[in-house]
Amino acid sequence: MKVVYVSYPAADSGERGGVLADTERALELRPLLEKHGHELVTTTETGEGLDRELAAAEVLITTPFWPVYLSRERIEGAPDLRLVITAGIGSDHIDWDVAREHGITVAEVTGSNVVSVAEHNVLQILALVRNFVPAHQQVRDGRWDVAEATAKAHDLEGKTVGIIGLGAIGARTALRLKAFDVTMLYYANHRRSPADESVLGVRYARLDRLVAESDVVCLALPLTDGSRALFDRDRLAAMKPGAWLVNTARGAVVDRDALVAALESGRLAGYAGDTWYPQPAPPDHPWRTMPHHAMTIHCSGMTVEAQRRIADGVQEMLRDHLAGDPLPADYVLVDPAAD
Repeated sequence: MKVVYVSYPAADSGERGGVLADTERALELRPLLEKHGHELVTTTETGEGLDRELAAAEVLITTPFWPVYLSRERIEGAPDLRLVITAGIGSDHIDWDVAREHGITVAEVTGSNVVSVAEHNVLQILALVRNFVPAHQQVRDGRWDVAEATAKAHDLEGKTVGIIGLGAIGARTALRLKAFDVTMLYYANHRRSPADESVLGVRYARLDRLVAESDVVCLALPLTDGSRALFDRDRLAAMKPGAWLVNTARGAVVDRDALVAALESGRLAGYAGDTWYPQPAPPDHPWRTMPHHAMTIHCSGMTVEAQRRIADGVQEMLRDHLAGDPLPADYVLVDPAAD
């Protein structure tokens, strides 16, 4: 069996190298596979080089942090493919319908990085509200202008935070924000029970109300047809003037150019995100240079602890696949055998 693992390259620096999920260590899959006579190919390629490797592959392991966009054309060029594993959470880079058509199981490591992303949400909210990035940049530039650094720095306490999507990540974000004594609104397709709302410290609000009343809007929902460009020019304009927007969900939930315009005009006070479209983001992506941002490179769910959980989950699925056993039901997104 041939297994292809696609991820980001190992760092050049020995100090930072050897990250568990990079292509060098590859989630420690090599001993497991080679022990049973199987082949593991690791690559950073996501173009034609990858297509050549997939032509005879049975298993593809991809990741949201260095995604393989698995389209119909690519799937049809991989006739032996039977299993696609997302090393992490979020498989919107895979065409589920085409995978099902071709008898391909799609799975991900459910719950593996929800804590990591929830903590990153709080980090980015505070970075924006406290005006951390410009203040830190002064240090790097050798400057000392307290008035400039504090002119746009605020307390989070007493603000209204709106969370869109209250699944595993959204709920953990709410629990962590509860201690900041904020008012929390949430919008989700499925309303939580009164008991859940009480524990999390949240109140349900319709989307338009949440957007209009929130000082901070935090996006914690999956990318679907319904959420793509959910924050377009009109919805960004409907936000409270001077509000902050945080998006560790998926870059495509926010309209790229409309966001830049909202920041340049001063309508929004700031944007912090961890996800882009496409990924890796090209050097000329406008979000790199737009004003008042605190972007990161989709690393929120790749803490050392999260990588360990991801590695354990992927290894568990590969063992089951090798043994011909069903994969854990909570990991499976597409199961052709059940259709």
